[in-house]
Amino acid sequence: MNPIISVSNLSKTYSGGFTALREVNLDIHQGEIFALLGPNGAGKTTLISIVCGIVNATAGTVKADGHDVVQDYRAAREKIGLVPQELCTDSFESVLATVKFSRGLFGKAPDPAYIERLLRQLSLWEKRDSRIMTLSGGMKRRLMIAKALSHEPKILFLDEPTAGVDVELRKDMWSMVRQLRESGVTVILTTHYIEEAEEMADRVGVINHGRIILVEEKNTLIKKMGSKELLLQLSEPIKEIPGPLADLPLELTGDGYQLLYRFDIQEGDTGITNLLRRLDQAAIDFRDLQTRESSLEDIFVGLVRGARQGIDGDTGDGERR
Repeated sequence: MNPIISVSNLSKTYSGGFTALREVNLDIHQGEIFALLGPNGAGKTTLISIVCGIVNATAGTVKADGHDVVQDYRAAREKIGLVPQELCTDSFESVLATVKFSRGLFGKAPDPAYIERLLRQLSLWEKRDSRIMTLSGGMKRRLMIAKALSHEPKILFLDEPTAGVDVELRKDMWSMVRQLRESGVTVILTTHYIEEAEEMADRVGVINHGRIILVEEKNTLIKKMGSKELLLQLSEPIKEIPGPLADLPLELTGDGYQLLYRFDIQEGDTGITNLLRRLDQAAIDFRDLQTRESSLEDIFVGLVRGARQGIDGDTGDGERR
């Protein structure tokens, strides 16, 4: 099956000389939720802006549902809905009027029944006659999603969709995104909330310094790169890790009351049996133990840190500082 979005050798250098994207290659599958993660300035918004036809690429090609976003702009743009980071609406317009207008911009025939279903789904129907200036921040965020979906796109970009909204609204939006996926819409989201990606995404892409450094199924990524921690609560505090245990991956925490042991979940032998035996030999008693598996956030931080060390001051011209 052909990807619904195909990015090939995409680069972007702005007039001031800053290179935001460097030979990005990325395929996104139809009907998936794809999370694009990266620190500030990594290139997430630039990539989305190029796909949506807002920014011109310096090199490379992008296709949306088979349509080149430059050569066949109208057909490509019709397939895409975009919810930007910033709230950009006419404050004096009503909710219903602005959503109808957004639909008309794409040449879609009026469909009052669809617009009503959309506004009801987003809990905006009761506010349909309200001026946008009277809405709360969360309602305005929902309105931006309604505008993006007004022309029934097959692809929806959510650029930091829950920035500045409360936890309850965030969970409501997660539910709505899943419903969109179930209806066949492909959803691409960028987020600073790693738990959003962990909660919703089918696949995760990590971008840093304009380069895609990893694309992987979320569960596979966590399984492949994750690790576990064993936390031992000691019966009595110790000042330092005894010499017979010094070669083990142990960390003394909790004012000497805790020993933290890290192990790779991919290894057949975790070393826990050896650890417990050597603790007994060292006469170190513990009263409790707990295990914790790496989260997507742990993995993301590690990937970005590793990429930063690998680049080590890459100037973009092939030289290193």
